[in-house]
Amino acid sequence: MTRTTARIKQKGEPFEIFVDLENAIKFKKGQITIIESEDGRVYKDIKKGDVASVKDLENAFGTSDTWEIAKKIVKDGEILVTQEYRDEERDKRVKQVVDFLSRNTINPQTGNPHTPQRIESALNEAHVNIKNIPIENQIKEIMEQLSKILPIRTEVKKIKIIVPAIHTGKVYNLISQYKETENWMNDGSLEVVVSVPAGMIMDFYDKLNSATHGAAVTEEIKE
Repeated sequence: MTRTTARIKQKGEPFEIFVDLENAIKFKKGQITIIESEDGRVYKDIKKGDVASVKDLENAFGTSDTWEIAKKIVKDGEILVTQEYRDEERDKRVKQVVDFLSRNTINPQTGNPHTPQRIESALNEAHVNIKNIPIENQIKEIMEQLSKILPIRTEVKKIKIIVPAIHTGKVYNLISQYKETENWMNDGSLEVVVSVPAGMIMDFYDKLNSATHGAAVTEEIKE
């Protein structure tokens, strides 16, 4: 358990509480529904030990209920994270990227996959900034940075998909991440060719079928 501070400015006034770091982050992400001030207090300034008065709380939040105020502060305010936590989160993101690249890329010069150790070394050497967003949304940028020092190519599956008009709005964002070509048909349906990393193909199919209730027609294109 790591205690940290969550804070917010409400009606121009600062308010702070002690919270458990992991629980606060989970609450902010919607993974849990209960959060509370660790010591049951709301402060104007934690470092000075300046506790907010009931009047301060009611003026700013419309209530003096510390449970409700804690939820507001954590949800809409800022959670101060420790350097240790930032380092742990970065290590997790690096591991995810290394796992992805070791499963989905090869050395085009040899046709063999790179080892996880070589990929991680190249990430550090290239000073690649791995963002706190899904891997598929940043993999192109990561590959561009890596390719400057490491011969690397993504192994992909090329798929032709026909999406009925009624489902195009639900799947367009999913498809556009991997889209090579698209053709809108007279009946409003969409014919698109996508290139999906081989290691993500089953997940892609699952999401496509879920969004279209299995109505999309797919065909793998052999090259």
